[in-house]
Amino acid sequence: MNPSEFKYSEEHEWVNSENNGEVIVGITDFAAETLGDVVFVELPDVGAEVKQFTKFGEIESVKAVSDLYSPISGSIVKVNENLVSKPELVNQDAYGDGWLIKILPTNLQELDSLMSSTDYKKFTESQ
Repeated sequence: MNPSEFKYSEEHEWVNSENNGEVIVGITDFAAETLGDVVFVELPDVGAEVKQFTKFGEIESVKAVSDLYSPISGSIVKVNENLVSKPELVNQDAYGDGWLIKILPTNLQELDSLMSSTDYKKFTESQ
């Protein structure tokens, strides 16, 4: 089940706002299940700038390599270092310990262009 307070992109990333103004980004359970067992995650450096819907990294599974796209523009303030040694966290806990990056957004209004959990569920059911 997708957390209802999160926002979702058509590229199967989720974003959740934190109290400090930062947002956390990860991939959805749907994406993790579609990919299969994740074996490697390539993430950007802290301080890198990302633009909404542009590539920020790659995720590799036993099935394929897929690009990761930022659901919001901003500056990378933290990356999930645990994924270096434990990329399987993405499969085990996509909405928790398997998060990818934290961003300090430059335009929170970009969140309005993302899907709610209900809309994302409909989107994935139609695929």
